[in-house]
Parts: sequence; C-alpha cells; structure tokens
Amino acid sequence: MPEVIPTEVIDILNAKYLKFNNLDFISTDPICIPHLYSEKQDIEISGFFAAILAWGQRKTIINKCKELLENMDNSPYQFVKNASANELKKLENFAHRTFNFIDLMYFIEFFKTHYAKNTSLESAFLIENRKPENLKLNLIHFKEYFFSLENYPKRTQKHISSPISNSACKRINMYLRWMVRHDNKGVDFGIWKNILPHQLIIPCDVHVENIARKLNLTSRPKADWKMAEEITKTLKILDPEDPTKYDFALFGMGIEKYFGT
Repeated sequence: MPEVIPTEVIDILNAKYLKFNNLDFISTDPICIPHLYSEKQDIEISGFFAAILAWGQRKTIINKCKELLENMDNSPYQFVKNASANELKKLENFAHRTFNFIDLMYFIEFFKTHYAKNTSLESAFLIENRKPENLKLNLIHFKEYFFSLENYPKRTQKHISSPISNSACKRINMYLRWMVRHDNKGVDFGIWKNILPHQLIIPCDVHVENIARKLNLTSRPKADWKMAEEITKTLKILDPEDPTKYDFALFGMGIEKYFGT
C-alpha cells in the first residue's frame, strides 16, 4: 500500500468524485430505488433489496427492484409487517439471477421479525459497546443475526456475504455507504448515526478493483476483503473521515472506461 498518493492521482480522484456524486447519478444507479421513498424504514428495506440484487446490468437491476416493490404495493415496510398469505403469493414468480421466491420469503420473514422489536435496520449491524475502526466484525455479526431465525433456507446464505470467508462484501458495503454517508450532494442518505463514515469499507466491485489497481491504490491480486480494506486504508490518506466517498470516483471511472478497458 502506498504511503503517499501522487498529486495527479489525487486530482483525478477528487475531480471524478465531484463529477459522479450528484443528483444526475441517481437515475441510472440502483440507489434510485430507495430514493423512491421518504420514510426511513421504506428506505432501509427497499435499499437493502436494491443492494442485494445488484448484480448484472444496472438497468435490469433497477427494473427487477421496481417489479418487486410494485408487488409489495410500493410500501415495503407495511408489506413485510402485515402481508397476508395471499399477498405473499403475488411474489411467487419473482426471481433475479439466483435469488428466488424461497430467498425472498426468508428476507421478508427476517424483516418482519426484526422490525417487530426495532425501529431501524441499523441496529442489526451494531455490536453493543463496540465502535471499531472498520466494520469487519459488524458484518460477521450481521450475517449471523440475519440467519438466526429457525429453519432458515441454507441456499439463502449465499446472498449475504461475510468477511469471515474473505468476501469483499461489495453489496453490503455499498448498502452501508448509502445509509451512513451524508453530504450536501443528495445521493447517499446518511440516515444512520451510530455507524460512522470513517468505519465504512469501499464496495469493491470489478470497476473499483480495476481502477484502484491502475491507480496503484492496491497491491492485492484479487477482489476480496483484504483488497477492500487495503483500498480503503489508502483512500484514508486523502480523507481519513470519509474515504468511501471515492467509491463514486473509482466506480464512475470504471463505467466510463477511463483507461480504455
């Protein structure tokens, strides 16, 4: 990991962060899904589905999320709390990639159980009396908690990543960025206050991985938890309090094929 980032790389990252962290970014990104809502719990639930289903083409992801939420009467919080058997049956044909009705039913049951005792999904990620430097242990805890209901489907475990298997946890880290980061740009929500921006880990997808390697922000050979930690640690040289703001820059440079790849 570099101890000093070249000035030209700093200038590129700051310029691209400003270019992509604005309201124009929302409409073509899965973050547009939670932006359909104003109630905190609706934002949390719709955002969680949007993040977990975020693989494949972004247009397809957005369309599948909208399809799912329409079948929840566009009121995800009320739906997970109160849906009848007939209302749940409307979802039986929903699928995206390997995420199917079995997985969806467990997600809904988890949300119903969690919100019966909690007002926010943030508490699912918290470890009592612990505010660590980053969220590795929190993500391990979250997966254990998520699958703490009796008779959970074993197949559904693959949809919730954990650092315990050295996964980069791209989707969960992206979701946490949405919920935790707050600035005046209007993209990320910043509705969670117990997790702090400096604890976040960069969502390391193929775009972030490729651009970070080209900019010498990482020396790791593949996208895994250690790479995500290393990139984040490098970005803290630029902004120790909010390193994942540069996700906009790295992801944006990837989708615009900045290096022609």
